[in-house]
Amino acid sequence: MADNNQQQQQINVELGEKEAEGSYSNLVIISHSPAEFILDFTRLLPGIPKAKVHSRIIMTPQHSKMFLAALKENIDKYESQFGEIKTMGVMNDNTMGFQLPNKGNEKIN
Repeated sequence: MADNNQQQQQINVELGEKEAEGSYSNLVIISHSPAEFILDFTRLLPGIPKAKVHSRIIMTPQHSKMFLAALKENIDKYESQFGEIKTMGVMNDNTMGFQLPNKGNEKIN
């Protein structure tokens, strides 16, 4: 039986100088296998037809689902403080940015 008075484990997270600068992304390509989700973050710039992946994140399906829940919780908190985040209508193949997948599609373009 778990001790109800047990303290939560504290984790120290180190943020390096380069990582603290961050990296802008307006496109993510998501693919998956039975064992993992792969998120390739890139950015598209007007007039440049080629995009380089700046960061690849690989997560287990369980961690991906936990990430989704944490992101939703943070978006809900943001919207309660600053108002609803407006998104563009239906996106097509000529639209840059994050897009919702089509049903049955394994990737987000």
